[in-house]
Amino acid sequence: MRFYTLEKNGKTFPAVSADGGKTAYKLQELGVNVASMEEFVRQQAQERVASVKSGLATVDKAKAIDLNTVKICAPIMHPDQDLICLGINYDEHAKEAGKFSKEAFGGERPYTIYFGKRVSQASGTGDVIPSYERLVDSLDYEAELGVVLGKEAKNVKEDDALDTIFGFTIINDVTARNIQTRHKQWYMGKSMDGFTPMGPCIVTPDELGDYENLTISATVNGELRQNSNTKHMIRTVSGAIAEVSSLMTLKAGTIFSTGPPAGVGMGMNPPTFLKHGDKVCCTIEKIGTLENIVD
Repeated sequence: MRFYTLEKNGKTFPAVSADGGKTAYKLQELGVNVASMEEFVRQQAQERVASVKSGLATVDKAKAIDLNTVKICAPIMHPDQDLICLGINYDEHAKEAGKFSKEAFGGERPYTIYFGKRVSQASGTGDVIPSYERLVDSLDYEAELGVVLGKEAKNVKEDDALDTIFGFTIINDVTARNIQTRHKQWYMGKSMDGFTPMGPCIVTPDELGDYENLTISATVNGELRQNSNTKHMIRTVSGAIAEVSSLMTLKAGTIFSTGPPAGVGMGMNPPTFLKHGDKVCCTIEKIGTLENIVD
């Protein structure tokens, strides 16, 4: 199944699709009385998926919504907590980042890099990425696999990590490189308003299949930039959930952003950053495409 946050006539609502994203039904039409996708995942989404499936079996098909007739928002518009992001999580990205700035990205990394990303409101596919022209001279994109937990996790074993996952999405971890490197940490340069495009949906594990073998790519104005596979992650999704949950309780609704493969703007020769009017398309196999234009 694919879960969405949709907007129609100025109102947003959570919905689900069982036909690959052609049509969807409001969760309320299926007897799941939640006002938002945040509320759905906060209330242990893993345990509520069965109710959604039952509702789909008996729903009035006339209630189906053509997804071409509504705005598709970020599936989780207002995350309850900062995103947990993995830094330098693909070998080839580690190499390109080190070439751009040894001081900021070089050196040995015997342990996984984790950092937070503040999101006041995530952007949906079709929304703009603000350029902050007076503040940012090195606006960059990062196509990443996003992971949404559907139940609380503490001291989860790696082999059991899949049981905590509600679903997968696409995240563009937009970054202001000059601010990221200036502050000697990554929080500020990645947390500016409009820097978290997400979507277009959350795909459940049963529909997605092997999440550790998905093609992932990004294009800018049609030019292929990132082109890799999630199998090349250094720290796997399951490994990250196990490691972080050994140190802290992860609430239902926690979102991981698992790091970008090589091909970001700072890795090009010369570095090539986003500018006004650029179209960025982030695509992950079996999930879809997240498309945004720089304002």
